[in-house]
Amino acid sequence: MKSATFVLLFSAVLFALPVSAQREAGAVVNLTVVAEADNAPVARAAVEVGRVRGQVVGGKGSVTDVPPGTVTLRVTAEGFAPYSREVTLVAGGTLDLTVELEAAGEEEEDEELAVVIVNTTRTGREIEDEPTRVEAIAGEEIDEKTNMRASNVSMILNESTGIKVQQTSATAYTQSIRIQGLDGRYTQLLKDGFPAYGGFSGSLSILDILPLDLKQVEIIKGSASTFYGGGAIAGVINFISKEPSDKPSTSLLLNQTSAVGSDASVFTTRRLGGFAYTFLGSVNLQRAYDADGDLFTDLPRTRSFTVSPRLFFDASDRTRVVFGNSTTVQRRTGGDILVVRGRPGPSNLYFERNDSERNVSTLQVDRELEGGGRLSFKQSVSVFSREISVPGYVFGGRQANSFSEATFARAFGKHAVVAGLNFVHDRFAEDAAPSGVRRDERQSTLGVFVQDTVELGERVAVEGGLRLDRVAGRKTFVLPRASVLFRLREGLTSRVGFGFGYKVPSLFTEESETRLFRNVLGTNRGLEAETSRGGTFDVNYRRELGEDASVSINQMFFVTDIDNALVLSPSAGGDFAFINAPGKVSTKGFETNLRARYGLVNAFAGFTYTDATADHLPGTRMLTLTPKGRFNSAVLLERERDFKAGLEAYFTGRQTLADRSLSPSYWVLGLFAEKTLGRYAVFFNAENVTDTRQTRFGPVVFPPASNPTFAEIYTHTEGRVFNGGVKIRF
Repeated sequence: MKSATFVLLFSAVLFALPVSAQREAGAVVNLTVVAEADNAPVARAAVEVGRVRGQVVGGKGSVTDVPPGTVTLRVTAEGFAPYSREVTLVAGGTLDLTVELEAAGEEEEDEELAVVIVNTTRTGREIEDEPTRVEAIAGEEIDEKTNMRASNVSMILNESTGIKVQQTSATAYTQSIRIQGLDGRYTQLLKDGFPAYGGFSGSLSILDILPLDLKQVEIIKGSASTFYGGGAIAGVINFISKEPSDKPSTSLLLNQTSAVGSDASVFTTRRLGGFAYTFLGSVNLQRAYDADGDLFTDLPRTRSFTVSPRLFFDASDRTRVVFGNSTTVQRRTGGDILVVRGRPGPSNLYFERNDSERNVSTLQVDRELEGGGRLSFKQSVSVFSREISVPGYVFGGRQANSFSEATFARAFGKHAVVAGLNFVHDRFAEDAAPSGVRRDERQSTLGVFVQDTVELGERVAVEGGLRLDRVAGRKTFVLPRASVLFRLREGLTSRVGFGFGYKVPSLFTEESETRLFRNVLGTNRGLEAETSRGGTFDVNYRRELGEDASVSINQMFFVTDIDNALVLSPSAGGDFAFINAPGKVSTKGFETNLRARYGLVNAFAGFTYTDATADHLPGTRMLTLTPKGRFNSAVLLERERDFKAGLEAYFTGRQTLADRSLSPSYWVLGLFAEKTLGRYAVFFNAENVTDTRQTRFGPVVFPPASNPTFAEIYTHTEGRVFNGGVKIRF
């Protein structure tokens, strides 16, 4: 698609917004929300009056400019049963209500969690009413994937349609995230809306995020730079943490794998009046593991430790303060297994060591204003240090990131407006450079953004946004974005969206990561920023087939074009230099998702077709390590709070390698089961029971053993792995 096409479409959507000057004055609903048991104010609740939404903080809140008439009032809060009733509003009138919420039983909590509220788009809308296409992985599915991989979130993402976890090291098992065939640097990872997982830390980020404290994972595929700035060309993945519940709870998970890995994690929460906290702690140990007997690690020896407390204060009836800090220390050593085990020999010399430390401190202040507006301030400071060492070579440095954001949100009848500004400063300082020329990077960006979500009647909703990012030393990037939701009929909806994006040149790409940054020259001012434009279109159908059965189908099409793509090119003296490739990188295709439920049986199937090409590549021009076809499926048999068991099957088509040859296609099968016994749950998982691994198709390690080279990694290296454990809830 051409830029002009996007501009015309964006302009058309903006001009489609209603400009009626004459409208009945809206009503105001003032709410007091308390717990029925003790009449104490509820810390935080979501409110919906008709189609107008709001928030209650500290037990008090208002929803303004509600169209008059008889509408449904709905109040939901974590730990309480949903509340709803009909109210009649008059034009310009005010209605004062006190809502008493009943504490939720286990069944009611499950019902509440079925209402998925989107956080990533900043609107706080239910996912069905959000014009932007957002995929949400809810707590139950996260819980299942935690059984399979307790130490990080890679399993949650890799088994999602359209997402691929790409291994970037044959021996250290570092990984990055690809959406719709695009390099990992184009995907922005967030934790509770804070961006602290890019740059030098990119290939270790998903290995540092634990699943036990996650309430939800939200995914926007396609350009999302208007929401969160540069780096979101392929999409955004936002990991949403659990918040304090009104009754104390603790979850403990113990896990052991057949690959000699051990995990112990704990999550606890408690509320004490206007103060509450959550705490996540984890220790993950992995012994060096050689699945194929080639004397090189397929899983490195790993020692990982994480502590992550969050404190919540109700500073007043309308103000909430959240402070968090997360510290992760990780030591990973792979390579020749004899070296890793401390028994090197004359030809057993190779190792790859990754030592990293990450600390992220966050502060968020939310203030509900008189009249229904909301102010929010966010501040995060993250420091990440990492050292990569192999025989005769060391690369290391420290990355410091500061993120500040202030937003104002207000509902005006059918409009929900969010405006704000943010400032991001990112600095990487290299330790002693082998060549004597340090590859330091510094980037400062000031962004201003506004978005308006408006209901155009009962059947159409539009979300339009515009961001201006000023990058120091470069230029101002103008990033429009628009999405439209069509409610075609009961159970049938469609969405169309498009937007612009950009990515400032950086040393930290998958290409340089796989080379361990050796002989890779730094970026310079002569390089242009990568720019993109892309869009998605989907149709979603859902139907209830009685009380015990339902079916849903989602068909999505996508396209993204990138100009000035940053690639590594051989340079003089055996070095590699970054250049802006001629032509464009283009990815297009479709995703098909099918879900069905009948009684105790749930089934899912997804297929992704990706046609990802780059004009600068020879032959077919296909991007490397991007399968055209990928299929994922699962069948689950589950009785609530009793047992669950399932079978998963995944197919990955052939992938183009760097030498333009094709990898073989392959299947991966998995089995899992869990039995609940009161507060205890025992689980077992058989991952990759077919023992699919790359060494069955060809060698991964090439001699000499003292100074080996490695094949591109296109599938599993660790082979079949069993694991099992116990979860205890207090």
